[in-house]
Amino acid sequence: MRVPIGWLAEHVDLPAGTTVEDLDTAFVRLGLEVEEVHRAPETTGPLVVGRVLEVEELTGFKKPIRYCQVDVGEEAPRGIVCGARNFAAGDLVVVALPGAVLPGGFAIAARTTYDHVSDGMICSVRELGIGEDHAGILVLGRDGYEPGTPAGGVLGLDDVVIELNVTPDRGYCLAMRGIAREMGTGLAVDWRDPGATTPPAWSGEPAWQVEVAAPDRCDRFSMIAMEGLDPTAPSPWWMRRRLTQSGIRTISLAVDVTNYVMLELGQPMHAFDRDTVRGPIVVRRASAGERVTTLDGVDRAVDPDDVLITDDSGPIGLAGVMGGASTEIGDGTSAVLLEAAHWEPTGIARTVRRHKLPSEAAKRYERGVDPEMTVVALARAAALLAEYGGARVVGSPVDPDTRGPRPAIALDAGRPSRVSGVEYPVSQVIESLVAVGASVDADGSLLQVTPPSWRPDLTDPADLVEEVVRLAGYDDIPSVLPNVPPGRGLTERQRRRRSIGRALAEAGYVEAPAYPFVGTAALDALGLPADDVRRQVVVVRNPLSEEEPALRTTLLPGLLATLARNLSRGQRDVAVFEHGSVFPGDHRTPAPVPGVDRRPDDETLAALLGAVPAQPWHVAVALTGHREPRGWWGAGRPVDWADAVQAARVVAATAGVELTVRAGELAPWHPGRCAELLVGDVVVGHAGELHPRVLAALDLPARTCAMELDVDALPPAAVPVGPHVSTFPPVLVDLALVVPDDVPAATVEAALREGAGELLEALRLFDVYTGAPVPAGSRSLAYALTLRAPDRTLTGEEANAARDAATALAVERTGAALR
Repeated sequence: MRVPIGWLAEHVDLPAGTTVEDLDTAFVRLGLEVEEVHRAPETTGPLVVGRVLEVEELTGFKKPIRYCQVDVGEEAPRGIVCGARNFAAGDLVVVALPGAVLPGGFAIAARTTYDHVSDGMICSVRELGIGEDHAGILVLGRDGYEPGTPAGGVLGLDDVVIELNVTPDRGYCLAMRGIAREMGTGLAVDWRDPGATTPPAWSGEPAWQVEVAAPDRCDRFSMIAMEGLDPTAPSPWWMRRRLTQSGIRTISLAVDVTNYVMLELGQPMHAFDRDTVRGPIVVRRASAGERVTTLDGVDRAVDPDDVLITDDSGPIGLAGVMGGASTEIGDGTSAVLLEAAHWEPTGIARTVRRHKLPSEAAKRYERGVDPEMTVVALARAAALLAEYGGARVVGSPVDPDTRGPRPAIALDAGRPSRVSGVEYPVSQVIESLVAVGASVDADGSLLQVTPPSWRPDLTDPADLVEEVVRLAGYDDIPSVLPNVPPGRGLTERQRRRRSIGRALAEAGYVEAPAYPFVGTAALDALGLPADDVRRQVVVVRNPLSEEEPALRTTLLPGLLATLARNLSRGQRDVAVFEHGSVFPGDHRTPAPVPGVDRRPDDETLAALLGAVPAQPWHVAVALTGHREPRGWWGAGRPVDWADAVQAARVVAATAGVELTVRAGELAPWHPGRCAELLVGDVVVGHAGELHPRVLAALDLPARTCAMELDVDALPPAAVPVGPHVSTFPPVLVDLALVVPDDVPAATVEAALREGAGELLEALRLFDVYTGAPVPAGSRSLAYALTLRAPDRTLTGEEANAARDAATALAVERTGAALR
């Protein structure tokens, strides 16, 4: 909302010496955020009002040129050359005399042009820096100013416009009436309510019939008919100036008047061309298949939830949002129907968002307007049209009104003090509530407060408390920090999650959190079969994106999208990870829908919590390119499936558990290059190389690898501690076993560990070999064993015995042969 200070001063007795900075501070103190302060571009030198006395048409030039005699309040008129055609003799205009400097450094001087001396310039609004219209010069009308009057005050060049950010709960501040009330109250000065007028006693029968068939969506609909409007009558300059300052384009007298009254009183209005309205006006809900062409020229299909203003020809307006093109005010309109109504706010908001059609009227209606202003606004608009357009009212207004009384709110007068920590006497609480327009009946400390008609946001005692505190001043509330109870540190789960994130970062992975939403296209790209449990998703009722309406059941879609985005921006070696919640939807419990009239009972709350889907914590990595970069030290090493497995081992080690790895098969991994990750007999994740079809669908390079692991499925474990460091020397033993290809390396490793016994300190697979002399269908696995006793130096016999025992058990269990 843009507030011209000159307009505000007409309604509020601003104290002498009040600066723009003072007003800025006052607005902020009242809870109205100041967005920007607008000042007109600077103009220096003589700028006056002039009256055109004569207009001579010059001929012989390529374009029409006029030589004008203009009275500027001096003894003799000045001759000025001008090319504009939108004025005539007798009009008042703005004249920049020689010596003036217009915005942009445009200096005015007497000069010869078109064979005449032009002793000044007749100005347009763009040349004056107060608007964008450059189609013609600025015409101030024919009366109201004497030639020679300084034009700065007439044009409002010294006026300042303060732009406010009005919150949705304070729609009454989208009008000068509301701003004046706030400023008068905040500065403790007298103010005048432009809406506190009594409409004239119009006589006669209503000139038009109106039926409201949707009283739940429109509880008051007021309309009056006028005729005899001069269609050529211009809007007065003061009105055009204020509309321009407020950011609204001027169109015609009838339209400008309705916009001006909206800015003044906060009541949106609409003017219909009376001669184009066919039959009675009916306000009703839309029917399926109906369409309306709005003033912006767009043909719109309406929804049954929309409310329409109709006549015998069909819809002529989208109620509360925009009028219809068929009854638009035109250049020849001489008879109008003025409408001012009170619409149900949430219905207007739905219509605006459904049609993506914001408007100044809808902005006010969806925040709530004062239903008492409909007839007052009609009277104000009718008076302006009569004064400046010669129109007259026909008959009396139509005013169907189905409103009920507004209920009173019970308030304990001590509640504002308890909430804010500041002592407010009962008299101050009552005074503050009366200042916002409420009526108060006091019975001791119990108050019965009836909010004013223009404050639909005041519905609960807490709203009244806020008003008392706001008017008393938020700055009076002491800033006292509460005592913080001693903390107990992080939980075991929190420590585990943080440790996993640090460990992966130290291993060279970059954390890349993604939005927790997924769509069918992403699951299809992963190649998940139709019966895969990860396709059973929880759909969000009002998603941020219709393409991703469901909560994720796996971290891979977001992580792989991050990988693809980095590759598209020129990265080649990428390793990213994410850890966060997933939301499996395979087990669902219906949730009750509690009412909003009271707090849900314990049973309902328990049912709501029980319907919340499980949210296990997963960790996933994705990597492609080189794991070890190329350089002077060597050729580097490309990523392979073992790196993804190793990332899982890092996670498990950090969590204090040990993983078992075996061959597996699960989309989106390559069937022959996928590892199952187990803790005991429980599968907790998968790792390996992604399927070529998945890589093609996601536009990822070949051999891209990924891992996903359910952290919450890992058993609880103590924080791992470092191993005991023995002071005795180790014995390093290597052995190679030839095993069939279908025997997992994990099985061989388990047998070696069990067979070596307590003397085995470490076991590492360091080579896998296939080819001659290893038989076909088999492979050679070479292990490095570290043997050490905690209390002595091992002898060769003890080391050999441990090695032989490990080999024997591996041979027995896997059919291996010592190589």
